Amino acid sequence: MRHRAIFCGLFAAFAVYSSYVYTAGTETGHIAPMNDAERRGAEVFQQYNCVACHQFYGLGGYMGPDLTNVISNRGAGYARAFIMAGTAAMPNLGLATDEIDAVIAYLAFVDKTGRYPAENYDVQWTGSVAYQDDPQ
Repeated sequence: MRHRAIFCGLFAAFAVYSSYVYTAGTETGHIAPMNDAERRGAEVFQQYNCVACHQFYGLGGYMGPDLTNVISNRGAGYARAFIMAGTAAMPNLGLATDEIDAVIAYLAFVDKTGRYPAENYDVQWTGSVAYQDDPQ
């Protein structure tokens, strides 16, 4: 009977801890939902399978650069030039002007969601990573 009580206590602690770890830090209230242009850009990004070569937050293909913060790091004009003209490694997909505008809007939306790679972070006792706004 004593072993059963210990097991139930440990199981309850595990359940509480797991629910905390998997829900802490998932609030997205500071980011507005996607507007129509950004949503269209996500559709174009998926339609042309851009994630086969590019990444967001280090996840995706490895042939092209990570695009998480391309707008804040390089600017919309830089991204537009690559999308319009292509390069030796990136084909010119022949996107229409409105599709390019939508992809740029989508990249700007992704840019607002965070920084990659994390420059200033603190590993919590739970094993999660807390990002700090101010460098210390």
